[in-house]
Amino acid sequence: MAAMTSQRALKIERRKQPIVTKKSRSLTLNLHNRNGHALKILGTLTVHAEETAASRNAVEMTLRCSQLDNKDMFSKSDPFLRISRVVETGGSIPVFKTEVVQNSLNPLWKPICLTMQQFGSKANPLVIECFDFNNSGDHKSVADLEKLYEEKVGAHFTIPSSGHQGHEKVLKGQLFVDEFLEKQLYSFLDYISSGFELNFMVAVDFTERFVWFMYWNLTSCPASNGNPRSPDSLHYIDPSGRLNAYQQAIVEVGEVIQFYDSDRRFPAWGFGGRTHDGIVSHCFNLSGDRGGFEVVGVEGIIAAYAAALHNVTLSGPTLFGPVIRNAAEIAAQSLSYNNNKYFVLLIITDGVLTDLQETKDALVRASDLPLSILIVGVGTADFTQMEILDADNGHRLESSTGRIATRDIVQFIPMRDVHGGQISIVQSLLAELPGQFLSYMRSRDIRPHTIGIPQSSTQEH
Repeated sequence: MAAMTSQRALKIERRKQPIVTKKSRSLTLNLHNRNGHALKILGTLTVHAEETAASRNAVEMTLRCSQLDNKDMFSKSDPFLRISRVVETGGSIPVFKTEVVQNSLNPLWKPICLTMQQFGSKANPLVIECFDFNNSGDHKSVADLEKLYEEKVGAHFTIPSSGHQGHEKVLKGQLFVDEFLEKQLYSFLDYISSGFELNFMVAVDFTERFVWFMYWNLTSCPASNGNPRSPDSLHYIDPSGRLNAYQQAIVEVGEVIQFYDSDRRFPAWGFGGRTHDGIVSHCFNLSGDRGGFEVVGVEGIIAAYAAALHNVTLSGPTLFGPVIRNAAEIAAQSLSYNNNKYFVLLIITDGVLTDLQETKDALVRASDLPLSILIVGVGTADFTQMEILDADNGHRLESSTGRIATRDIVQFIPMRDVHGGQISIVQSLLAELPGQFLSYMRSRDIRPHTIGIPQSSTQEH
Protein backbone atom coordinates (compact mmCIF):
# COMPACT_ATOMS: atom_id res chain seq x y z
CA MET A 1 0.00 0.00 0.00
CA ALA A 2 2.89 2.39 0.74
CA ALA A 3 4.23 2.11 -2.82
CA MET A 4 0.79 2.60 -4.30
CA THR A 5 -0.01 5.72 -2.27
CA SER A 6 3.32 7.30 -3.20
CA GLN A 7 2.33 7.24 -6.86
CA ARG A 8 -1.40 7.80 -6.66
CA ALA A 9 -3.53 9.63 -4.13
CA LEU A 10 -6.38 7.56 -2.81
CA LYS A 11 -9.59 8.88 -1.38
CA ILE A 12 -11.65 6.79 1.00
CA GLU A 13 -15.35 7.01 0.33
CA ARG A 14 -16.85 8.91 3.28
CA ARG A 15 -20.02 7.73 4.91
CA LYS A 16 -21.63 9.05 8.03
CA GLN A 17 -23.41 5.86 9.02
CA PRO A 18 -21.96 4.51 12.30
CA ILE A 19 -20.51 1.01 12.19
CA VAL A 20 -22.34 0.07 15.38
CA THR A 21 -25.75 0.38 13.67
CA LYS A 22 -24.86 -2.53 11.38
CA LYS A 23 -25.59 -6.03 12.65
CA SER A 24 -22.31 -7.26 11.16
CA ARG A 25 -20.46 -4.44 12.95
CA SER A 26 -18.55 -4.00 9.69
CA LEU A 27 -18.48 -1.27 7.08
CA THR A 28 -16.85 -1.57 3.66
CA LEU A 29 -15.68 1.65 2.03
CA ASN A 30 -14.57 2.20 -1.56
CA LEU A 31 -11.11 3.60 -2.31
CA HIS A 32 -11.29 6.23 -5.06
CA ASN A 33 -8.69 7.89 -7.22
CA ARG A 34 -8.72 11.55 -6.20
CA ASN A 35 -6.86 12.74 -9.34
CA GLY A 36 -8.42 13.18 -12.74
CA HIS A 37 -11.99 13.82 -13.77
CA ALA A 38 -13.38 10.29 -13.64
CA LEU A 39 -13.74 8.46 -10.33
CA LYS A 40 -12.27 5.02 -10.42
CA ILE A 41 -12.70 2.47 -7.62
CA LEU A 42 -9.26 1.13 -6.77
CA GLY A 43 -10.20 -1.25 -4.01
CA THR A 44 -12.10 -1.43 -0.76
CA LEU A 45 -11.37 -0.97 2.92
CA THR A 46 -13.39 -2.91 5.50
CA VAL A 47 -13.60 -1.60 9.07
CA HIS A 48 -14.82 -3.93 11.82
CA ALA A 49 -15.82 -2.83 15.32
CA GLU A 50 -15.31 -5.23 18.19
CA GLU A 51 -15.57 -4.93 21.96
CA THR A 52 -13.18 -6.78 24.21
CA ALA A 53 -14.66 -9.07 26.80
CA ALA A 54 -13.05 -6.96 29.52
CA SER A 55 -15.21 -3.97 28.61
CA ARG A 56 -18.24 -5.93 29.83
CA ASN A 57 -16.85 -6.52 33.30
CA ALA A 58 -18.52 -4.57 36.09
CA VAL A 59 -18.88 -4.54 39.84
CA GLU A 60 -22.07 -3.89 41.78
CA MET A 61 -21.63 -2.51 45.28
CA THR A 62 -23.74 -1.29 48.17
CA LEU A 63 -21.97 1.51 50.03
CA ARG A 64 -22.74 3.15 53.35
CA CYS A 65 -21.06 5.54 55.75
CA SER A 66 -21.15 5.81 59.51
CA GLN A 67 -20.57 8.64 61.99
CA LEU A 68 -20.19 11.42 59.45
CA ASP A 69 -19.49 14.90 60.76
CA ASN A 70 -22.58 17.07 60.96
CA LYS A 71 -22.02 20.28 59.02
CA ASP A 72 -25.60 21.57 59.04
CA MET A 73 -26.58 23.93 61.83
CA PHE A 74 -30.24 23.02 62.24
CA SER A 75 -30.43 19.51 60.82
CA LYS A 76 -28.27 16.55 59.90
CA SER A 77 -26.25 16.54 56.68
CA ASP A 78 -27.53 15.37 53.29
CA PRO A 79 -24.53 13.38 52.02
CA PHE A 80 -23.75 11.85 48.65
CA LEU A 81 -20.67 10.14 47.25
CA ARG A 82 -18.69 11.05 44.16
CA ILE A 83 -16.34 8.46 42.70
CA SER A 84 -13.54 9.57 40.35
CA ARG A 85 -10.90 7.62 38.45
CA VAL A 86 -7.26 8.72 38.80
CA VAL A 87 -5.62 9.23 35.40
CA GLU A 88 -1.98 9.05 34.37
CA THR A 89 -1.48 12.81 34.62
CA GLY A 90 -2.34 12.64 38.32
CA GLY A 91 -5.73 14.29 37.99
CA SER A 92 -9.08 12.60 38.42
CA ILE A 93 -12.22 12.22 36.29
CA PRO A 94 -15.64 11.82 37.97
CA VAL A 95 -17.29 8.57 36.88
CA PHE A 96 -20.23 8.18 39.28
CA LYS A 97 -22.39 10.06 41.77
CA THR A 98 -24.78 8.46 44.22
CA GLU A 99 -28.15 9.87 45.11
CA VAL A 100 -28.41 12.22 48.09
CA VAL A 101 -29.53 10.66 51.38
CA GLN A 102 -31.51 13.30 53.20
CA ASN A 103 -30.84 14.23 56.81
CA SER A 104 -28.53 11.37 57.77
CA LEU A 105 -25.08 10.93 59.31
CA ASN A 106 -25.19 7.17 58.66
CA PRO A 107 -26.33 7.04 55.03
CA LEU A 108 -26.97 3.85 53.06
CA TRP A 109 -27.04 4.35 49.28
CA LYS A 110 -28.81 2.33 46.63
CA PRO A 111 -26.60 -0.29 44.93
CA ILE A 112 -24.24 1.23 42.36
CA CYS A 113 -22.77 -0.41 39.28
CA LEU A 114 -19.36 0.56 37.89
CA THR A 115 -18.11 -0.83 34.59
CA MET A 116 -14.47 -1.48 33.80
CA GLN A 117 -14.70 1.34 31.26
CA GLN A 118 -15.37 3.62 34.23
CA PHE A 119 -12.82 2.33 36.74
CA GLY A 120 -10.13 1.06 34.32
CA SER A 121 -8.95 -1.97 36.29
CA LYS A 122 -9.39 -3.35 39.78
CA ALA A 123 -5.98 -1.95 40.75
CA ASN A 124 -6.59 1.53 39.35
CA PRO A 125 -6.89 4.15 42.15
CA LEU A 126 -10.27 5.75 42.71
CA VAL A 127 -11.01 8.92 44.67
CA ILE A 128 -14.14 8.52 46.80
CA GLU A 129 -15.46 11.80 48.17
CA CYS A 130 -18.37 12.42 50.49
CA PHE A 131 -19.97 15.80 49.98
CA ASP A 132 -22.09 18.03 52.19
CA PHE A 133 -20.37 17.43 55.49
CA ASN A 134 -16.96 18.19 53.91
CA ASN A 135 -14.97 17.83 50.72
CA SER A 136 -12.80 15.00 51.95
CA GLY A 137 -11.72 12.20 49.69
CA ASP A 138 -9.71 9.02 49.95
CA HIS A 139 -7.79 6.98 47.38
CA LYS A 140 -9.16 3.45 47.05
CA SER A 141 -9.21 0.97 44.19
CA VAL A 142 -11.95 -1.50 43.33
CA ALA A 143 -9.69 -4.18 44.81
CA ASP A 144 -9.53 -2.16 48.06
CA LEU A 145 -13.33 -1.89 48.14
CA GLU A 146 -13.61 -5.64 47.60
CA LYS A 147 -11.24 -6.15 50.56
CA LEU A 148 -13.39 -3.90 52.75
CA TYR A 149 -16.37 -6.08 51.87
CA GLU A 150 -14.56 -9.36 52.54
CA GLU A 151 -13.11 -8.19 55.87
CA LYS A 152 -16.33 -6.41 56.94
CA VAL A 153 -14.39 -3.34 58.02
CA GLY A 154 -14.63 0.35 57.21
CA ALA A 155 -12.15 2.90 55.89
CA HIS A 156 -11.85 6.34 57.48
CA PHE A 157 -12.21 9.48 55.39
CA THR A 158 -9.27 11.86 55.53
CA ILE A 159 -8.56 15.53 54.83
CA PRO A 160 -5.15 16.23 53.25
CA SER A 161 -2.95 18.65 55.15
CA SER A 162 -2.66 22.16 53.74
CA GLY A 163 0.86 22.50 55.10
CA HIS A 164 4.17 21.14 53.90
CA GLN A 165 4.31 18.23 56.34
CA GLY A 166 2.06 16.00 54.21
CA HIS A 167 0.07 14.78 57.23
CA GLU A 168 -3.59 13.90 56.80
CA LYS A 169 -6.36 14.48 59.28
CA VAL A 170 -8.23 11.24 59.90
CA LEU A 171 -11.96 11.75 60.34
CA LYS A 172 -14.39 9.79 62.47
CA GLY A 173 -16.62 9.01 59.49
CA GLN A 174 -16.05 5.68 57.75
CA LEU A 175 -16.98 4.10 54.43
CA PHE A 176 -18.29 0.51 54.39
CA VAL A 177 -18.97 -1.90 51.51
CA ASP A 178 -21.99 -4.03 52.45
CA GLU A 179 -22.31 -5.87 49.13
CA PHE A 180 -19.78 -6.56 46.38
CA LEU A 181 -20.53 -8.56 43.23
CA GLU A 182 -18.57 -8.92 39.99
CA LYS A 183 -20.74 -9.34 36.92
CA GLN A 184 -20.85 -8.98 33.17
CA LEU A 185 -23.17 -6.50 31.50
CA TYR A 186 -24.63 -6.16 28.06
CA SER A 187 -23.28 -3.07 26.36
CA PHE A 188 -24.94 -0.31 24.37
CA LEU A 189 -23.36 -1.88 21.28
CA ASP A 190 -25.00 -5.24 22.05
CA TYR A 191 -28.45 -3.67 22.02
CA ILE A 192 -27.93 -1.49 18.93
CA SER A 193 -26.35 -4.21 16.82
CA SER A 194 -29.17 -6.62 17.69
CA GLY A 195 -31.91 -4.34 16.42
CA PHE A 196 -32.71 -1.83 19.18
CA GLU A 197 -33.37 1.70 17.94
CA LEU A 198 -33.08 5.29 19.12
CA ASN A 199 -36.11 7.31 17.96
CA PHE A 200 -35.33 11.00 17.53
CA MET A 201 -37.77 13.81 18.43
CA VAL A 202 -37.20 17.57 18.44
CA ALA A 203 -38.91 20.61 19.99
CA VAL A 204 -38.01 24.20 19.05
CA ASP A 205 -38.56 27.30 21.20
CA PHE A 206 -40.79 29.90 19.50
CA THR A 207 -41.04 32.24 22.47
CA GLU A 208 -40.01 35.87 22.39
CA ARG A 209 -38.36 36.77 25.64
CA PHE A 210 -38.28 40.37 26.87
CA VAL A 211 -35.96 42.05 29.35
CA TRP A 212 -37.73 44.80 31.29
CA PHE A 213 -35.92 47.72 32.87
CA MET A 214 -36.83 51.11 34.37
CA TYR A 215 -35.37 54.25 32.89
CA TRP A 216 -37.67 57.21 33.52
CA ASN A 217 -40.53 55.06 32.26
CA LEU A 218 -41.17 51.34 31.72
CA THR A 219 -39.55 50.13 28.54
CA SER A 220 -39.07 46.72 26.96
CA CYS A 221 -36.08 45.44 25.07
CA PRO A 222 -36.34 42.29 22.93
CA ALA A 223 -33.75 39.67 23.79
CA SER A 224 -32.36 36.50 22.24
CA ASN A 225 -34.94 35.06 19.81
CA GLY A 226 -36.28 38.42 18.68
CA ASN A 227 -37.72 39.04 15.22
CA PRO A 228 -36.72 36.12 12.94
CA ARG A 229 -36.28 38.59 10.07
CA SER A 230 -33.63 40.51 11.98
CA PRO A 231 -29.98 39.39 11.67
CA ASP A 232 -29.72 39.82 15.47
CA SER A 233 -32.29 37.10 16.07
CA LEU A 234 -31.27 33.56 16.95
CA HIS A 235 -34.01 32.46 14.53
CA TYR A 236 -32.60 34.45 11.60
CA ILE A 237 -32.24 32.36 8.42
CA ASP A 238 -29.05 33.54 6.77
CA PRO A 239 -29.40 33.71 2.94
CA SER A 240 -25.74 32.72 2.65
CA GLY A 241 -26.60 29.31 4.09
CA ARG A 242 -24.85 29.76 7.41
CA LEU A 243 -26.79 27.83 10.05
CA ASN A 244 -28.32 29.64 13.00
CA ALA A 245 -28.04 28.17 16.50
CA TYR A 246 -31.30 26.20 16.21
CA GLN A 247 -30.40 24.75 12.82
CA GLN A 248 -26.92 23.86 14.02
CA ALA A 249 -28.24 21.92 17.03
CA ILE A 250 -30.81 20.07 14.89
CA VAL A 251 -28.28 19.11 12.22
CA GLU A 252 -25.40 18.09 14.51
CA VAL A 253 -27.49 15.95 16.85
CA GLY A 254 -29.95 14.68 14.24
CA GLU A 255 -27.28 13.51 11.81
CA VAL A 256 -25.89 11.20 14.48
CA ILE A 257 -29.11 9.83 15.96
CA GLN A 258 -30.93 9.38 12.63
CA PHE A 259 -28.82 6.33 11.83
CA TYR A 260 -30.16 4.57 14.91
CA ASP A 261 -33.75 5.05 13.66
CA SER A 262 -34.81 2.74 10.82
CA ASP A 263 -37.70 4.73 9.32
CA ARG A 264 -36.18 8.19 9.99
CA ARG A 265 -39.59 9.67 10.64
CA PHE A 266 -39.17 12.17 13.46
CA PRO A 267 -41.80 13.90 15.60
CA ALA A 268 -41.08 17.64 15.39
CA TRP A 269 -42.82 20.28 17.51
CA GLY A 270 -42.62 23.94 18.31
CA PHE A 271 -43.69 25.57 21.57
CA GLY A 272 -44.53 29.06 22.77
CA GLY A 273 -45.67 30.37 19.36
CA ARG A 274 -48.92 31.88 18.13
CA THR A 275 -50.13 29.66 15.28
CA HIS A 276 -52.26 30.60 12.27
CA ASP A 277 -55.49 30.33 14.30
CA GLY A 278 -54.27 33.07 16.64
CA ILE A 279 -53.85 30.79 19.66
CA VAL A 280 -50.59 30.46 21.57
CA SER A 281 -49.63 26.79 21.57
CA HIS A 282 -47.08 25.12 23.81
CA CYS A 283 -46.83 22.05 21.58
CA PHE A 284 -47.73 22.46 17.91
CA ASN A 285 -46.69 20.41 14.90
CA LEU A 286 -43.65 22.05 13.36
CA SER A 287 -44.77 20.99 9.88
CA GLY A 288 -48.06 22.86 10.24
CA ASP A 289 -49.93 19.66 9.44
CA ARG A 290 -52.74 19.22 11.95
CA GLY A 291 -52.96 15.51 11.28
CA GLY A 292 -49.32 14.54 11.59
CA PHE A 293 -46.38 15.60 13.74
CA GLU A 294 -43.72 13.53 11.97
CA VAL A 295 -41.32 14.72 9.29
CA VAL A 296 -38.87 12.70 7.21
CA GLY A 297 -35.18 12.97 7.98
CA VAL A 298 -33.12 15.80 9.41
CA GLU A 299 -33.69 17.77 6.23
CA GLY A 300 -37.44 17.45 6.90
CA ILE A 301 -36.98 18.99 10.36
CA ILE A 302 -34.96 21.88 8.93
CA ALA A 303 -37.54 22.52 6.20
CA ALA A 304 -40.46 22.41 8.67
CA TYR A 305 -38.63 24.77 11.03
CA ALA A 306 -37.95 27.30 8.26
CA ALA A 307 -41.57 27.16 7.12
CA ALA A 308 -42.86 27.61 10.67
CA LEU A 309 -40.88 30.84 11.04
CA HIS A 310 -43.11 32.30 8.30
CA ASN A 311 -46.36 30.94 9.71
CA VAL A 312 -45.92 31.20 13.49
CA THR A 313 -45.56 34.40 15.52
CA LEU A 314 -43.12 34.29 18.42
CA SER A 315 -44.94 34.59 21.73
CA GLY A 316 -44.63 32.96 25.15
CA PRO A 317 -44.27 32.05 27.96
CA THR A 318 -41.68 29.24 27.92
CA LEU A 319 -43.31 25.96 28.98
CA PHE A 320 -41.59 22.57 28.67
CA GLY A 321 -44.33 20.51 30.32
CA PRO A 322 -46.64 19.96 27.29
CA VAL A 323 -43.79 18.91 24.97
CA ILE A 324 -42.32 16.49 27.52
CA ARG A 325 -45.74 14.98 28.19
CA ASN A 326 -46.28 14.42 24.44
CA ALA A 327 -42.89 12.74 24.09
CA ALA A 328 -43.57 10.61 27.19
CA GLU A 329 -46.95 9.54 25.80
CA ILE A 330 -45.32 8.32 22.57
CA ALA A 331 -42.68 6.43 24.59
CA ALA A 332 -45.36 4.90 26.82
CA GLN A 333 -47.50 3.79 23.87
CA SER A 334 -44.52 2.01 22.32
CA LEU A 335 -44.31 -0.31 25.33
CA SER A 336 -47.59 -1.99 24.39
CA TYR A 337 -46.21 -3.31 21.10
CA ASN A 338 -42.42 -2.99 21.12
CA ASN A 339 -39.70 -2.77 23.77
CA ASN A 340 -36.93 -2.38 21.19
CA LYS A 341 -37.31 1.39 20.98
CA TYR A 342 -35.76 4.11 23.08
CA PHE A 343 -36.75 7.74 22.51
CA VAL A 344 -34.53 10.83 22.51
CA LEU A 345 -36.16 14.28 22.70
CA LEU A 346 -34.01 17.28 21.74
CA ILE A 347 -35.30 20.59 23.15
CA ILE A 348 -33.65 23.79 21.88
CA THR A 349 -34.45 26.87 23.94
CA ASP A 350 -33.28 30.41 24.60
CA GLY A 351 -35.31 31.25 27.67
CA VAL A 352 -36.10 30.82 31.32
CA LEU A 353 -38.86 28.37 32.23
CA THR A 354 -42.21 29.58 33.50
CA ASP A 355 -43.34 26.07 34.50
CA LEU A 356 -40.29 24.74 36.37
CA GLN A 357 -42.27 22.61 38.84
CA GLU A 358 -44.61 21.29 36.13
CA THR A 359 -41.55 20.38 34.08
CA LYS A 360 -40.05 18.56 37.07
CA ASP A 361 -43.32 16.64 37.53
CA ALA A 362 -43.30 15.62 33.86
CA LEU A 363 -39.65 14.53 34.02
CA VAL A 364 -40.16 12.47 37.18
CA ARG A 365 -43.06 10.62 35.51
CA ALA A 366 -41.02 10.17 32.33
CA SER A 367 -38.06 8.69 34.24
CA ASP A 368 -39.89 5.33 34.23
CA LEU A 369 -40.12 5.34 30.42
CA PRO A 370 -37.64 4.60 27.58
CA LEU A 371 -36.90 8.29 27.12
CA SER A 372 -33.95 10.69 27.39
CA ILE A 373 -34.13 14.46 26.99
CA LEU A 374 -31.32 16.55 25.56
CA ILE A 375 -31.56 20.31 26.10
CA VAL A 376 -29.50 22.84 24.16
CA GLY A 377 -29.49 26.38 25.51
CA VAL A 378 -28.90 29.04 22.84
CA GLY A 379 -28.24 32.72 23.45
CA THR A 380 -27.09 34.49 26.58
CA ALA A 381 -29.90 33.69 29.03
CA ASP A 382 -29.40 32.56 32.62
CA PHE A 383 -29.75 28.78 32.33
CA THR A 384 -29.64 28.00 36.06
CA GLN A 385 -33.01 26.24 35.82
CA MET A 386 -31.66 23.93 33.12
CA GLU A 387 -28.80 22.93 35.41
CA ILE A 388 -31.43 21.99 38.00
CA LEU A 389 -33.22 19.78 35.48
CA ASP A 390 -29.91 18.14 34.53
CA ALA A 391 -29.55 16.98 38.16
CA ASP A 392 -25.77 16.55 37.91
CA ASN A 393 -25.33 17.94 41.44
CA GLY A 394 -26.28 14.66 43.10
CA HIS A 395 -29.92 15.62 43.71
CA ARG A 396 -32.42 13.68 41.65
CA LEU A 397 -35.51 15.57 40.59
CA GLU A 398 -38.46 15.56 42.98
CA SER A 399 -42.07 16.04 41.93
CA SER A 400 -44.61 18.27 43.68
CA THR A 401 -45.97 15.15 45.40
CA GLY A 402 -42.55 14.17 46.79
CA ARG A 403 -41.80 11.40 44.30
CA ILE A 404 -38.11 11.07 43.34
CA ALA A 405 -37.09 10.43 39.73
CA THR A 406 -36.22 6.79 39.04
CA ARG A 407 -33.16 7.86 37.05
CA ASP A 408 -31.54 10.92 35.50
CA ILE A 409 -32.87 11.36 31.95
CA VAL A 410 -31.77 14.95 31.19
CA GLN A 411 -28.55 16.27 29.68
CA PHE A 412 -28.19 20.06 29.28
CA ILE A 413 -25.53 21.92 27.31
CA PRO A 414 -25.36 25.71 26.76
CA MET A 415 -24.18 26.19 23.20
CA ARG A 416 -21.97 29.10 24.24
CA ASP A 417 -19.86 26.64 26.26
CA VAL A 418 -18.98 24.48 23.24
CA HIS A 419 -18.49 27.15 20.57
CA GLY A 420 -14.81 27.52 19.84
CA GLY A 421 -13.90 24.59 22.08
CA GLN A 422 -12.46 21.17 21.39
CA ILE A 423 -15.72 19.36 22.23
CA SER A 424 -18.68 19.49 19.85
CA ILE A 425 -22.34 19.83 20.75
CA VAL A 426 -22.85 16.18 19.86
CA GLN A 427 -20.03 14.94 22.10
CA SER A 428 -21.29 17.00 25.01
CA LEU A 429 -24.96 16.11 24.60
CA LEU A 430 -24.58 12.42 23.86
CA ALA A 431 -21.97 11.70 26.54
CA GLU A 432 -24.58 10.43 29.01
CA LEU A 433 -27.05 8.92 26.52
CA PRO A 434 -25.62 5.36 26.36
CA GLY A 435 -25.60 5.22 30.17
CA GLN A 436 -29.20 6.45 30.39
CA PHE A 437 -30.22 3.92 27.75
CA LEU A 438 -28.53 1.08 29.64
CA SER A 439 -29.93 2.15 33.01
CA TYR A 440 -33.44 1.81 31.60
CA MET A 441 -32.82 -1.56 29.91
CA ARG A 442 -31.15 -3.01 33.00
CA SER A 443 -33.85 -1.72 35.35
CA ARG A 444 -36.47 -3.54 33.23
CA ASP A 445 -34.25 -6.60 32.67
CA ILE A 446 -34.61 -6.10 28.91
CA ARG A 447 -31.92 -8.03 27.10
CA PRO A 448 -30.61 -7.70 23.55
CA HIS A 449 -31.67 -10.23 20.96
CA THR A 450 -29.25 -13.11 20.56
CA ILE A 451 -29.06 -12.69 16.78
CA GLY A 452 -25.93 -10.77 15.86
CA ILE A 453 -24.44 -10.72 19.36
CA PRO A 454 -21.02 -12.34 19.80
CA GLN A 455 -21.05 -15.40 22.05
CA SER A 456 -18.93 -13.64 24.67
CA SER A 457 -21.68 -11.11 25.37
CA THR A 458 -24.63 -13.47 25.85
CA GLN A 459 -23.86 -14.19 29.47
CA GLU A 460 -26.27 -13.44 32.27
CA HIS A 461 -26.15 -9.99 33.82
